[in-house]
Amino acid sequence: MVKILKENWLLLFFIVAVVLIRLFVLTPVQVSGHSMDPTLADKQRLIASKISSYDRQNIVICVEPDDPSKIAVKRLIGLPGDTIEMKDDVLTINGEVYEEPYLDEFKEKFADDQLQDEYSYREMFQQIAAGAEHFTDDFTVTVPEGSYFVMGDNRLISRDSRSFGVVTEDQMEGKVLLRFWPLNQIKLF
Repeated sequence: MVKILKENWLLLFFIVAVVLIRLFVLTPVQVSGHSMDPTLADKQRLIASKISSYDRQNIVICVEPDDPSKIAVKRLIGLPGDTIEMKDDVLTINGEVYEEPYLDEFKEKFADDQLQDEYSYREMFQQIAAGAEHFTDDFTVTVPEGSYFVMGDNRLISRDSRSFGVVTEDQMEGKVLLRFWPLNQIKLF
């Protein structure tokens, strides 16, 4: 046994390192659904860091507060103590307007045809978009201490903090660092 360990110590070290990194540092995740379109598409695969700090507009993974069996991939909008206001598709945090360039493509399509072409694969989404006045409904919320406010980029259909509430610190699972699948769309975040 000792001889086997001496001969294969590098392989053993590598296996232990991979397991420790997977358990404590990085985690793979698959996007499920269309709530992060156009930034992330259904079934894309990501790597998230479990040890990163969080900043506004990071893409994060979190446990859904009302269904702990579900992991959500969303955009971090509000930090603890923030007051968030969305009015006429303009995001304001603590009185300061925040640009959201990642929404430009869908906002333009919404202005053109209320995303009817974009949502052609799902009639329910077309109906939601057709009845919407803005790409993002107006709201104001103050994020409690120890919590975060997350939203999907596809605001019309995303199930996020507007529906399931704020995400507590212990429900945050990590910050997305990399999209690695499909291979022709690899991207660092």
